[in-house]
Amino acid sequence: MNLPRAALAALAAFVIYFVLGGLLFAVSPMSDEFRKYPAVYRTPESMKDVFAFGMAAMLVAMFVLAVVYGRWYRGGRGAVEGAKFGALMGVFAVCAFVLHNYVNLNIGMKLTIEQAAAYFVQWTIAGIIIGAIYRPAAAG
Repeated sequence: MNLPRAALAALAAFVIYFVLGGLLFAVSPMSDEFRKYPAVYRTPESMKDVFAFGMAAMLVAMFVLAVVYGRWYRGGRGAVEGAKFGALMGVFAVCAFVLHNYVNLNIGMKLTIEQAAAYFVQWTIAGIIIGAIYRPAAAG
């Protein structure tokens, strides 16, 4: 396990994840869909108070993802293996988070489908970034 490379990969994936999140959730028409559920989702203004907590949690999550990737990686082209890994994590996120929330929260199918697509893309690209940066520790 190459922890310094995992940390670097996690940091890069974290940055990309938030850039994509801004584009996919805040700037796209999906942001209007969230406003339809004010009793469920925070307003952009109220998110400011908890945004740092969310960023810290995602940085930890990306580090965990990079460590899991490092333990899973068995060779091959980094970005390709990262894409496979990221897609697998994307399916996990869609099933464990997005679809689970559709059952528990009073939100519509349109928002659920948009979130599923956005999260799948985010996690897949995060996996590509992790795979492209992570390198196993040199055998010594």
